[in-house]
Amino acid sequence: MTTTASPALLADAFARHLAIPAPPPEDQPWAAQALAAGATGTALLHIERARTGHGTWQQAHPWIKTAVATDISAADTSGLYLGAPAVAFMLNCAVTPDVPRYQEALTAVDRHVTELAHRRADAAQARMRSGRPASFHEYDIFYGLTGIGAYLLRRSPTGSAMARVLAYLVRLALPIRHGDHGALPGWWVGHQPDLTPSTVSAGHANFGTAHGIAGPLLLLARALRQGVTVDGHEDAIDTILHWLDTWRQDQPAGPWWPEHLHLGELSAGVPAQRGPARPSWCYGTPGIARAGQLAALARRDPVRQHLYEEAMARCLADPDQLSKIADTGLCHGWAGVYQTAFRSAHDAATPALRAALPDLAAALTRHAHPGPDPGLLQGDAGTALALTTAAHDAAPTSGWDACLLID
Repeated sequence: MTTTASPALLADAFARHLAIPAPPPEDQPWAAQALAAGATGTALLHIERARTGHGTWQQAHPWIKTAVATDISAADTSGLYLGAPAVAFMLNCAVTPDVPRYQEALTAVDRHVTELAHRRADAAQARMRSGRPASFHEYDIFYGLTGIGAYLLRRSPTGSAMARVLAYLVRLALPIRHGDHGALPGWWVGHQPDLTPSTVSAGHANFGTAHGIAGPLLLLARALRQGVTVDGHEDAIDTILHWLDTWRQDQPAGPWWPEHLHLGELSAGVPAQRGPARPSWCYGTPGIARAGQLAALARRDPVRQHLYEEAMARCLADPDQLSKIADTGLCHGWAGVYQTAFRSAHDAATPALRAALPDLAAALTRHAHPGPDPGLLQGDAGTALALTTAAHDAAPTSGWDACLLID
């Protein structure tokens, strides 16, 4: 008979496995500043444990120190998952009234993040004036203005940089015209989903949370719920929700959305994708449904809220969809599904989401085991953080999952 350890014991085992950070490769000194796979992301596990009393600041400090050991990049290629915004996000999770030791460093990095946000907003506005299509790098959670906005909403919600990010997203929601292609969604990108360059006609509109329109919707909705708004804010949310309504695919196992659309699919009104992809935070129904749920809550729309909660609940009850989950990571594995479902359940009017959590936690613990990747997004740190949530049935004290925009 196989005995599965509890989430708490597994989280402890992962933390022990991640006790000592390795230095970044000599030819990639910036790698430690990566939230996805570097010390910056893994530090979030030890910060959460220190803040909740399940670990110590002595255990967290080596990871924090490794993350800031080299010059921190505030280049225009940096974003929430790399460079100054990533480091600032990590430090902000570490600063508490009782532990202010990282406040000075956070303040120093903050200025660079604010300047970066303004530069990136300027560049996005120039791109829009030129008529060229967008790119993931311009708007997404990982490196784009949505991710930078996720940090600013925590750190400086009433600042001018936050306002510029939101104003940009409002404009991004407006349809565009390019040549003879007719109206395209404002977030149409001029490259393939794998970032392969292409012409506008070979570009696509992305639905996902990581790189698609669900990410901006999450930020717009969370800002509105927090009372941080700009002109056109609610209209932008409604435009994106209408897009999701239009492309929702209904089947006996529940609603789902395509990962992306190319021009031919847009013209035909039918996606080439024939069924739901794997459930995930990054592209699948859980991430999109959480975005729709938060948007419905922000717009005080109980009918639409029920629709998105029902979509997630039916996805999580479908063994065929769950069988497609192949790893335990946050991006597209059990950890991300659990953390997204947990956040959704605690806002939900639909009791089925709360009822789904024990089985999801059991699946997470059954599949979880320490491996070679210490990182946050697809590695051990992210798995351990979701296990921590499952173990204590409580939202993260540090707010680490704000980097997924699901909080």
